[in-house]
Amino acid sequence: MAHGDLDARIRFLTELARRLHEAGVSSQRLEGAVRATARGIGVNAEVWSNPTGLLLSLSDADVLHGTQQTRVLRLEPGNIDLRALVQLDRIADDVLAGRQRVEQAWETMRALDRPFTTRAKLQEVAAFGLASAAVAGLLGTGWLDLAVALVLGLVIGGLMILGIGRPHLAAASEALAALVATALATAFAHFVAPISLQTVIVASLIVLMPGLSLTTAVTELATQQLVTGTTRFAGAMTVLLKLTFGSVAASQLLTALGWTAVAPVGRGLPAWVEVAAAVLAAGSFAILFRSARRDVPLVMASAILGYVLTRVAGTWGAFGQGTFAGGVFLASLTMAALANLYGRLAGRPGALVRLPGIMLLVPGSVGFRALGFVMERDYTVGFDTLVAVLSALLALTAGLLFGALLVPPRRYL
Repeated sequence: MAHGDLDARIRFLTELARRLHEAGVSSQRLEGAVRATARGIGVNAEVWSNPTGLLLSLSDADVLHGTQQTRVLRLEPGNIDLRALVQLDRIADDVLAGRQRVEQAWETMRALDRPFTTRAKLQEVAAFGLASAAVAGLLGTGWLDLAVALVLGLVIGGLMILGIGRPHLAAASEALAALVATALATAFAHFVAPISLQTVIVASLIVLMPGLSLTTAVTELATQQLVTGTTRFAGAMTVLLKLTFGSVAASQLLTALGWTAVAPVGRGLPAWVEVAAAVLAAGSFAILFRSARRDVPLVMASAILGYVLTRVAGTWGAFGQGTFAGGVFLASLTMAALANLYGRLAGRPGALVRLPGIMLLVPGSVGFRALGFVMERDYTVGFDTLVAVLSALLALTAGLLFGALLVPPRRYL
């Protein structure tokens, strides 16, 4: 059937690619999804995506040696937005099935923009706090550590919201957040009560840790997206360096002032706290990934399942021993296969299962600690920790790739 004139189809594909980029879709998945959609509406498409832009070369598939039209888009790095991803996938389905013409689809996509309201900002700040408290609980600290991490997470969330629309603040936001978190945690430990300082700092900064970006970068490199993977990896490492610098600078300054943190007496938490923390972490992911209300249970269940699989696999002799992160590999492989299976059966993006399913597996916090050791010139421990990061990244990436072999994805998303 006719899908409209060429200009309308090109405008639709360009808008689709732009919005997929803004929704945080990785390069190989974005390029594959746009090419598949282009074939369905009679357009030859060459797509090149990178974290800060898009290049599209499009021509009519029905015209031999037809003139190509090129679109160049300069974009900011995208943030995960599962609601937008589901909506874009549905619109593309409607166009391919003939239920909507490309002109109507373009108008539908333009109507998807939603203002970042005060309520949404408060929800995001609350998600920062929940994620920080949840990670503190998963790390097995004390009740006081958990409470301090919650408050610091809320403070960091507020700083991130303040950075919106302020380019100079946004550029330094990670370093500033690490500096503030380290200063406040150290001040509390010095003047109020002992806490597990490093654990609280890591928990309070957990949302800013670029573990997912590192995993995406290594996956892109493994799928021959060499330029994009290298660029994304450099960006993730820059974020880690900013976080590490802010934390180390604050720590050295406060040490010079004589502020020292006393180690707390080991208390531990009841076993049920880990369960509650996993649920809280899953809920925070649903908010931070901007899931639609109907998808919140699915997102939470996926995050919890990924964590449970890692813990269970880590207790098996075959996966819990040696230097290879076998538990992470098995969990990521299972979640990738389940995500693709869900996408095929439900006709919806598998990212609804895959992304939250690996969030508690990504090694962002370990990388932060490794760089901290290096900057403090503890090279032996720092190198050992970096090896652990590399092992986790390799296991996670291998699991995602093998999971896609077991169950191929539906239209890449």
